[in-house]
Amino acid sequence: MSIALHLDPEVCYRALITRDARFDGRFFTAVRTTGIYCRPICPAPTPKPAHVTFYRSAAAAEAAGFRSCLRCRPERAPETTLSTGSARLVEQAMVLIAEGETGEGNDEAGLAARLGIGERQLRRLFQSHLGASPKALAQTRRNLLARQLVAETDLPLTEVALAAGFGSLRRFNTVFRDLYGRPPSEMRRAKGRQAEPGLVLSLPLRPPYEWAGVMSLLAAHAIPGVEQVSPACYARVIAVEGQYGTVEVWQEDATSLRARINFPALRMLPRIVARLRRIFDLGADPVPIDAWLGQDPALAGLVTLRPGMRVPGAWDPFELAVRVILGQQVSVAAGSRMAGRLATEFGTLVETRVAGLTALFPPAVVLAAVAPDAISLALNMPRARGAAIVNLARAVVETPGLLMRGDGLDIAQRRLCAVPGIGPWTAQCIALFALRETDAFPVGDVGLQRAIGLPATALAARAEQWRPWRAYAATHLWMVALGLSPAPERISHEDAVA
Repeated sequence: MSIALHLDPEVCYRALITRDARFDGRFFTAVRTTGIYCRPICPAPTPKPAHVTFYRSAAAAEAAGFRSCLRCRPERAPETTLSTGSARLVEQAMVLIAEGETGEGNDEAGLAARLGIGERQLRRLFQSHLGASPKALAQTRRNLLARQLVAETDLPLTEVALAAGFGSLRRFNTVFRDLYGRPPSEMRRAKGRQAEPGLVLSLPLRPPYEWAGVMSLLAAHAIPGVEQVSPACYARVIAVEGQYGTVEVWQEDATSLRARINFPALRMLPRIVARLRRIFDLGADPVPIDAWLGQDPALAGLVTLRPGMRVPGAWDPFELAVRVILGQQVSVAAGSRMAGRLATEFGTLVETRVAGLTALFPPAVVLAAVAPDAISLALNMPRARGAAIVNLARAVVETPGLLMRGDGLDIAQRRLCAVPGIGPWTAQCIALFALRETDAFPVGDVGLQRAIGLPATALAARAEQWRPWRAYAATHLWMVALGLSPAPERISHEDAVA
């Protein structure tokens, strides 16, 4: 279901009465008699139908003059990825806004130019899918992040204002009073929180979430020195605009993950949170994905065993793309070890508070200046693979948007295959993990073929029925290939319902 669902008042009101969690984040209820907007699951008494208006997004509700509820906390509502039609452009714009690459969305002309469309068309698409303008969306994201920081952290309010993107503490206080009817200091005193070490935030998601499966795949591909993965926690070194720090992520409960962020520049917090959501695929809507894939008998048992399986991504698309190139024609473990050596040889060695995190992965601008022979010699691998890494790095430097989602799978694959040394399998894997293309599927992958017991041609035909969620089907089959899930033909009824 798209976030741009038709807001049928009767359907929305029934969901509101039953507090149906499936609709959480899909719409927001504004109560005209109180001036407050809520999530569908809000525990407050249900207002009368005549008193409510339904909005597609929190931004639309705030743009209409409503304040967010202090009980259900709209900032904790799960987000859903937009994946089809014109919604793809809106999603790409939302990613740019979230990562702070467009001046928080206030420069709508610049945002439209990045997407290759007109400013009027951009606003029209946002109104159609979200009911709000890009500027309103950016401001609401800022406001809700500030609310979350006040509620969940012990940051001084001056630092909260900086981290959320306010120009000054005075502006922050003014906006907070307008939104919540009280200053942030009063809200913090009323909360009475138990302090936690470090900056710790919740990352909302749409359940179910197959934490064990995601962590298993992240562990299988972890880059030594850059990442550390255990069944309970994912940790890595991060770098943003020349500064570095660490993040640690674990499961909080069925509806959220929790992240500890240690980074010197608080103004980068929105970008860090956005990238963490990408690593853990927190925008996915697992119920329709599982229902669709579960119609195939070959996948039904796997989906039942691991409901809510996600496609784990990476902190940096270029880092992931290089790891994919290194993994060509070798085992997953060998590819990860080579990526670790690449980080040690050509990255930056750092000291962190997290044991085992010692290196920053080299960015494209660094590897673009390295001779292919130097990479091949350092990693003891064929020169062609070293050349492919350098070619990709140079292509990313020359075309910064090469590894940015938005133009569709076919166009992305053609662009990647135009880079010398990158073939269809590599391009599909990069599209799947780095570009977050939900329909990417490397049909030539031997592991996928063995997992389901089909040759490439037959697998390609079978995968047609998995569209547009082939990436999630591939994730289930890779779990089989890595020995983390039983082969489809060996899944018994008892296993499926256990």
